[in-house]
Amino acid sequence: MAEAHDLIVIGGNAGGLSAAVFARQSGLERVTVLERGATLALPGVAGEHGLEVAYGETVTSVDVDGEDLVVATRRQSYRSRAVLVALRTSVEGWSPSIPSVGGDRVHIDRIPTPANDVDVLVVGHTDHAVELTVRLADLGAGVVLAAGGMNPLRLSPVGAQLLNDLERERRSTLLYSSSPQQIGEVDGFPMAYFNDRRTPDLQFDHVVFSSGRRAVGPEHVGATEAALASGRVWFLGTVDETPPDVPSAPGSAIGRALLEAVFPDAAIPPPEPSVRSRHDVVGVTEELRAEHYNATITYFEPTHSDLWVLRVRPDHGSVSHLPGQYASLGLGYWEQRIDDAIESNIDDRWDKLVRRSYSISHRIFDEHGYLADESGADELEFYIVLVPPTPDNVPGLTPRLALKKPGDRIYLGPKVAGRYTLAPVIDPSDTVVFLSTGTGEAPQNAMVTELLRKGHHGPIVSAVSVRQWADLGYLDKHRQLEQRYANYHYFPQPTREADIPKRYLQDVIRDDVFAEQFGVTLDPANTHVFLCGNPSMIGLPEDGDDGERTFPQTVGVVQLLVERGFTLDERKQRGNIHYEEYW
Repeated sequence: MAEAHDLIVIGGNAGGLSAAVFARQSGLERVTVLERGATLALPGVAGEHGLEVAYGETVTSVDVDGEDLVVATRRQSYRSRAVLVALRTSVEGWSPSIPSVGGDRVHIDRIPTPANDVDVLVVGHTDHAVELTVRLADLGAGVVLAAGGMNPLRLSPVGAQLLNDLERERRSTLLYSSSPQQIGEVDGFPMAYFNDRRTPDLQFDHVVFSSGRRAVGPEHVGATEAALASGRVWFLGTVDETPPDVPSAPGSAIGRALLEAVFPDAAIPPPEPSVRSRHDVVGVTEELRAEHYNATITYFEPTHSDLWVLRVRPDHGSVSHLPGQYASLGLGYWEQRIDDAIESNIDDRWDKLVRRSYSISHRIFDEHGYLADESGADELEFYIVLVPPTPDNVPGLTPRLALKKPGDRIYLGPKVAGRYTLAPVIDPSDTVVFLSTGTGEAPQNAMVTELLRKGHHGPIVSAVSVRQWADLGYLDKHRQLEQRYANYHYFPQPTREADIPKRYLQDVIRDDVFAEQFGVTLDPANTHVFLCGNPSMIGLPEDGDDGERTFPQTVGVVQLLVERGFTLDERKQRGNIHYEEYW
């Protein structure tokens, strides 16, 4: 008689694989996964951890024979000391909880084909969503996982680790706190509307919903009463039909719980220390940095103590982007802050990343004094201001970034995106006006340089509102541009300098200052206006239930321009007012 397996796992999903891996790490020699399909949910895991896998195996019964459990399939039978049933099935009648278009670009639990070189949004917050994300990334797709409500601590260990690897290697973008509110369609492609300022609306080639899943009960695998009574048949999760005395555990804990109960003599690794207890572990900061960071700060130049220009070079992946787009930066909550503020629940978040999206800036000039061409660059430039804490908000990222220097490590997200680009400017004789507040100037720097580098000969004006002259990190470079290009005008507006009349960008538009100063008129027939910065400066209208639009009480630039015949550039209606809400 063949020697019995130590553990048979029925179902090669993330939870089952996590238990199998934990069993191998605990010294069990023969751990076999029975998978009814042709592939595992996470294919690379088996080879890495020495798991035996049998594909195309549908289990028909689990019974007891002497000291062993016997698992029968449609092909053969297996003897084992313990069995874990890790199967999950879809919830009958499941449908997305948000409004969504149909069509052949929106899927439920299905990988689109071909999947290489396409942008895919996965919507879900469970292990199943992780499985879909990993498979898509392995096939070469650009993947964004919208996982609003995900608790990483409740994921199976294998799923959580692979998700972390994907993020560190810049092969997927993880939105832990964001989920779309609606999936629409623009120009034949699905558009995800997030309706929050943390995540702009994004368009994809495909959207994949991760459906609700449920654990199976004993009857699904033909488990006999004798097998269940042995205490050596375990289930991943529970279902209503499962008898209360049948052992089960969630995917995040199933491996340890099973081994502690069935294999008390195994060399079970000690539990991971809690977040609170990790604080004092020697070397833990270096371990966390190695685990999460995937890029290096190559340049960090303060304009003053609270305002910096920095460049970041990733370890993996491209930094290709269009002028005006954005990327995300992140640092661990374990990093020191420049202030004494303390975030709420910091003990629970201490070993996690705090992320934020920033518009990509531009060097303007290269090392030889020519207009910089960033198309072949291997790093990204950012223009960032320190955000101080307030009673209502304790910022997480910039107070930690303030203590960094060249050579330090950082997280750079893989998704360079955004529709705030020069795509609408197709006539090189058009007037192009950029209005920004503070570090909202970052994308304007990139777009101004691109226009001039490509020979745009129409008037270009860049106006930026700041508090003081010292808040203009690129002032000298823009003055150089003015000297070189007669069609370019830079118009900084400090609002808190004693010798400068206080004037906001709304005043500049209302009073036709550009016509007076530069002879540049704002004609909707041939003018594009780009807005980035304080939402009060932009002043976007809100759509009412009756279809009427209402502008904010504080008049913004959009209202002033609309009154002159300009139109907002929106996905369903192109216009000549383009905006990026930077805050």
